[in-house]
Amino acid sequence: MKRLFSFFLFQKYPEEGLSTPMRVMFWLWNALLLLGAALVLGMLSLVLAPAQYGWQLFYDYLAHPGLVALNLAPPVVLIVLMYGLTGRAWMAYALTALPVMGLSIGNYYKLSFRDDPVIAADMLLLSEAGNMAGKYQLFLFDKLIAVLACVALTMALLALLAHGQPVGKPRLITAGAALICAIALALAYGSDSVYQANENKEHINQWSSTQQYISRGLLYPFLHSIKTALPSPPEGYDAQEAAAWLAEYEDAAIPEGKKVNIVGLMLEAFSDFSVFDQIQFSQDVYAQYHALEAESYTGNLLTNIFAGGTINTERAFLTGIGAGDHDYRSNTSSYVWYLKGQGYQTSGDHPCNDWFYNRLNVNAYLGFDQYRFCENYYGPVFGADPTLNDHLFLPELTRSVLEQMEADAPLFSFSVSYQGHGPYGDSECWWGEPEDFFSNTGLEPASRYILSNYLGSVLSTQTYLTEMVDAFRQLEEPVVLVVFGDHKPWLGNANSVYEDLGIDLSQNTPESFYNYWSTRYLIWANDAAKEVLGTDLVGEGPDISPCFLMNVLFEQLGWTGDAYMQAMDQCRDVLPVIHNYGACLTADGQLVRELSDAQAELVQNFEYLAYYRTHHFSE
Repeated sequence: MKRLFSFFLFQKYPEEGLSTPMRVMFWLWNALLLLGAALVLGMLSLVLAPAQYGWQLFYDYLAHPGLVALNLAPPVVLIVLMYGLTGRAWMAYALTALPVMGLSIGNYYKLSFRDDPVIAADMLLLSEAGNMAGKYQLFLFDKLIAVLACVALTMALLALLAHGQPVGKPRLITAGAALICAIALALAYGSDSVYQANENKEHINQWSSTQQYISRGLLYPFLHSIKTALPSPPEGYDAQEAAAWLAEYEDAAIPEGKKVNIVGLMLEAFSDFSVFDQIQFSQDVYAQYHALEAESYTGNLLTNIFAGGTINTERAFLTGIGAGDHDYRSNTSSYVWYLKGQGYQTSGDHPCNDWFYNRLNVNAYLGFDQYRFCENYYGPVFGADPTLNDHLFLPELTRSVLEQMEADAPLFSFSVSYQGHGPYGDSECWWGEPEDFFSNTGLEPASRYILSNYLGSVLSTQTYLTEMVDAFRQLEEPVVLVVFGDHKPWLGNANSVYEDLGIDLSQNTPESFYNYWSTRYLIWANDAAKEVLGTDLVGEGPDISPCFLMNVLFEQLGWTGDAYMQAMDQCRDVLPVIHNYGACLTADGQLVRELSDAQAELVQNFEYLAYYRTHHFSE
C-alpha cells in the first residue's frame, strides 16, 4: 500500500517494466485530477457569471445541461492543451485559471458598474478598460473571496497529487488532441442556431441584451461573440448591389448662401430627469435647459447604450451608421468628410485622454482636421489631470469656436464633454446638500448622494451651456448649435438608484423602453443663422436614432446632404428609430419588436448600406 501511495503521488513517469494496467492507472489518475480541476474552474466561472443578478440565474444554469457543458468545455480543452505544452498539471491549471478567472472577475465588475457584460470586442480596447477601471472603486465580496480560495486550493491539490509529467511524443499527442477538439467545437460556439437553442429565459427580461447574454453563462456567450468582434458583412450582403442603390442618389452641394457654422456638443450622460414623477424636485433643476428648448427644435434621441459606451452615440451621429461604435482603423466615410469637402473647417474638443476609445486616431479617420484632448491641450494649459469639468471646458470651447469662426471658411465643430461621467459619489454631496435638489424621503443614503451629485452636475452644465448660447446669440456670424446627451447616466451599481426611486427600466412597455434608452436633442440657431436659412428652427422634432440626427439637422437647415444621407432618409421616413437590440419605432410612434416583411427588408437594406459605407471610403 505504501509503495502504491508513493507511486501515485510522487512519480513523474511510470517506472520501467511496470505492467500496462498500472501504467494506465497512473495516467488515468493524473488525467482525472486534471479534468476535475478544469471542471471546478468552469463551475467557479459560472458562479461569478450572474454578478448582481444573484444565485437564481446560477441555479438556472444547472437546469440546462447544454449550457453547463458549453461553459465547462473551454477550460477543459485549454487545460489539456496547456498540459501538453508544459507537462505539469499545476502549471497547466495556472495558465488556464489566469484567463478564465480574469475574464470572470472583469465581467463581474463590469456588470456591477455598468450593467454591461464583457464581450470579445472589449479585448480590442484592453488599455481603455484598464484605465477606466481606475475610475471606479473596486470592492471585495464574499463570493469572490470564496472563488479565489477554491482556485488556490485546487492548484495546491494538483501540485501535491498530480505529479505525472509526460515527455516527448505523448505531450505532442495531448496538445494536438486539444487543438483538434478546439477546432471542432468552434463550429458549435459560432453557431447562431445553437446559441438560440440554449436560451435560458425563465428568470430574465428577454428584452435586455445584458440579461440575454449572461443567461447563457460567460465563457460560452463570450466565445460566441468573437465572430462579431471584427466586422463581417450582413447575411445576403452584396457590395455591387449596395453601390447600385447609392448610385441612385447624387451628393448634393450646400448652397453657398446657406452655409452656416455648426457647433455640435454631446453632453456626457446628460438626461432630462424632470420627466420622472418619482423625483420630488426641491428646485427646477432643468429650468435653463427647458428655456433653451423653448427656442429650439427638440426631440427624443433613442440611444443604443445605457450608462456607458459613449462612442456608439457619438459615431452614429458623425457617420450615420446605426452601430457606430467601430474602432475604425482607416479613413471612413462620414458626414465630417462631407462637410470638409464642402469647404468647412472640422475640429473638436474632448477634455479627457486621447487614447480613450482611440479617439486620437479615429477622429482623424472620420475627417477632423484637429481635435484637442487633455494630452495636446487641456493638460498643459489647465493642468487637467486627466479631465476638465464644464465650468472650465465650456467657456474654453466657446472661446475657441469664436476664434475659429474668424476664418474665411465656415466651421463644423463637434465636441464631447466629460463632467457628467459616472460614477457619482455615494457618501457626500459635491454640489451642496441632497435637499437642495429633491425632497424624496425613504431613499437609501447612497442613493441620495448619487442622485444629488448627478443633478448637481447637470445643473452646473446648464449654466455654462447657457453662457455659450448667449455668446453665440450676439454674433453677426450665423451659428447653429446641436446639443444632445449620449445615454442615460449610471446611478449606482446594478441601477440601484433607479430601483430605489421606483423607475421602471424593464423595457417591457414603451414607457420603460424610453426610461432606459432615451435622452434629448435640441437644435438652436442665432438670429443671423435664422435669417440666412429662412427658418425659425423652433418646434418639436421626431423621436429618432442617433444615426438619423444629422439627417434631421440637414433637413432643418434646408440641405440635401450626400447620397448616403438621402438613401437613409427613405428608411427614416418609415422607421425613425432602428434600435440595435431589435426594437423599432414607426413614423406614427408605435414601438414594435416584431417587424413586418416590408419593415424587415427596409432594416436589412439599411444594414447593407451602412456596411458598404463603413468599408468603402469616399470624401
